[in-house]
Amino acid sequence: MDTNEDEILYKDLSYRIVGLAMRVHSKLGYGFLEKVYPVKCLRE
Repeated sequence: MDTNEDEILYKDLSYRIVGLAMRVHSKLGYGFLEKVYPVKCLRE
């Protein structure tokens, strides 16, 4: 997969979503079931 920055749609939104996911993962850590992370993202 080519990760050329020119091909990313909605760059600002994508950046915010990835940042949120990283922040949640930093707070929770690893080892939880997959469904825990989206729930926490919605609460952030």
